[in-house]
This record gives sequence, C-alpha cells and structure tokens, in this order.
Amino acid sequence: MTSRPNRVRSFALDARQAKRAEAISIGIDANYISSFVERFYARVRGDELLGPIFGERIADWPAHLEQMKRFWRSVLHNSGEFNGSPMRKHVAIDGLEERHFRRWLALFHDTLRDGEVHAEATSHVGTRARTIAESLLTGVKLHRHGLAGSRIGKEVFDV
Repeated sequence: MTSRPNRVRSFALDARQAKRAEAISIGIDANYISSFVERFYARVRGDELLGPIFGERIADWPAHLEQMKRFWRSVLHNSGEFNGSPMRKHVAIDGLEERHFRRWLALFHDTLRDGEVHAEATSHVGTRARTIAESLLTGVKLHRHGLAGSRIGKEVFDV
C-alpha cells in the first residue's frame, strides 16, 4: 500500500503534468511563453506610462526577462520554477494605481492578440493575466487602505 504522502505527491505530479499538457495542446509551450514575454516587455519599455516605472527598477533586462519567463511557465505550466515575491515588489512601488494595471493589461492583451497562435491560448493566458492584475491591485489597495480599499470593480479590467 502506498503511503499518504506518496499518493499526495503522485496526485500533484499528475495534476502538474495534465496542466502542462493541456496548455501545450493549445499552443502554450515554452517557445510561446518566451516569445510573448519578450514582445510584451518590449512594449512595456516603450510605453510612456509604464516604461519609466520599469526603467527605474530594472537594471538587468535579460535577467528580468528570464525571471518573467520562469514566472509565466510556473503560471501556465505549473512548473514550480519561479521563486519570487511579486506582491511585495508591487506594494513597494509608490504611486502605483489602477490606471497602471489597466495599461499593463491592455498591453498584455494587445501582445497576445498580435501573436495569436490559437484563440483558446489567447483567452487562457489573458484570463490568467487578468487574475494576476486583479490580485496585485487588490494587494496594493489592501496595503495602502486596509479592507476599505480591497474591493476593486469588475469594470477596471474589462479589456
């Protein structure tokens, strides 16, 4: 009989492999992730609202892009390879507001649509990005305003 920890580990591994296989079946493989990360951050760097925020904080763009690729592989393939604290980093940015998250999400969706390989992939990755943006904005608002600031409106991220 298999021990409970081994069954849990086996279940987790199976779920991770299934998530990755599902993503790959609609075109979300490592090359797709690498491409959209590169194209997206090229847009961010050139954006007049977001570019300065990133420019002030990122000295080594190749290292940042690799970190973002690990992040998105973790999100989309459940790879477990990302090690970082996105919430802490975003909460630390003074002046970060809804308009920044809206712009980030608009650029993200534009990038996905421009490089679309499969409509389902665009929808899946876009939905994950929206969830992440909502979570980060909620965390920023909670940090600054307590529970009163924790409710963001659905209309904020309608793209």
